[in-house]
Order: sequence, then structure tokens, then C-alpha cells
Amino acid sequence: MLRDEYNCRLILEEFADNPFLPLFYKEPDRFAFTVELFFMTERHKQLQRSLLNQDLFREFTVADYAFVKTLLFASKNLPDDEFRLFQKMFTVLNQSFPKPDILVYFHRSVDILLENISKRGREYEKYITPEYLTQIQNSYFEYFRHILSYPILIIDLDRVDFVNYPNHYDHIKYLISKNYQPGVHRISLVV
Repeated sequence: MLRDEYNCRLILEEFADNPFLPLFYKEPDRFAFTVELFFMTERHKQLQRSLLNQDLFREFTVADYAFVKTLLFASKNLPDDEFRLFQKMFTVLNQSFPKPDILVYFHRSVDILLENISKRGREYEKYITPEYLTQIQNSYFEYFRHILSYPILIIDLDRVDFVNYPNHYDHIKYLISKNYQPGVHRISLVV
């Protein structure tokens, strides 16, 4: 929606291309390293292609993920020894990316996330547990606490439908467009 309105560059994660994802959800211990390594290399390739090549006709870029997502998921999915190796590779790859002007995290409760996952109907996602989603959310929140170099805006969206209600979308745009100091800012959107 932002791309259409502002003619900005849009980067959407290409998660469906990961052939190991269905295997990971069935056997996480066996396929965690493979799935995370594939995600990291594909995200790096996509972001490098998009962010490091200037587009003279687009003023800004909107992405539906940040590269750090790679590290946060790996921290929950990999055993310690594999994670240490993974973290070293991530650190090298992450050095080439600019910091965002703002990171916006749309937060929904685990119950709402599970409803949305069920509505999507992806067979392999039926193995996702509430505990796993809670761990992932907690890893994001822990990471956010340590970021002091750019603003992070957490918007609670449990009762918000910005696709079907234009006033919800307008309110989110307003929140994103405000000027924030570096650090975490959390807003519960009640519409």
C-alpha cells in the first residue's frame, strides 16, 4: 500500500523459495541450520541487490523485514555451537547494510498470529506452536532494548485492519511519519 501511494521501493521477503522450510517445521532439530543458512544467504542477496543499488526514481525504501530477523530466528532455532558459527557469518554479512531510518514492528498477540496462520492455510505452518511464536516475539523485544542508534516503533495492532479500513491505514501512516528519537517507542493502536 505504501509503495502504491508513495512510489517507493518495496522489498518483500521471498520466504516461499526456501525448500527447507516445510522440512524444518516437521523436524526442526534436523533442518534448523539448513533453513537458517538458506534464509540468511537469500536475504543478504536480496537486500544487497536492492539497498546497495541506488534508484534515482524512488525516494525511500520499505521492506517487510530487517536483516537482523535472520539472527533472531537463528538464536531460537539453533543449538549453541551452531548459533555461534552462524552469528560469525551473520556479522560479516551484516556490515554492508545501512541502518534504517526507522524500524517499525507490527505486534499482534500470539492468538491473533495463530488465527492468521490458520487462515493462510499453508500445510507446513500447522506445526507452529504458541510457545515458538512467543519465543520469537521475545527475541525481537530483547533485541530492541539494545538498539540506541535509530528509532524503533512498536505498534500493537490486535484490533486493527489496515487493509480493509482506510482510517486504520491513515493512522499507521501518521505514526510512521512522526519524528522519533533513537530507541524504542511503543504505541497501542486503538481504533
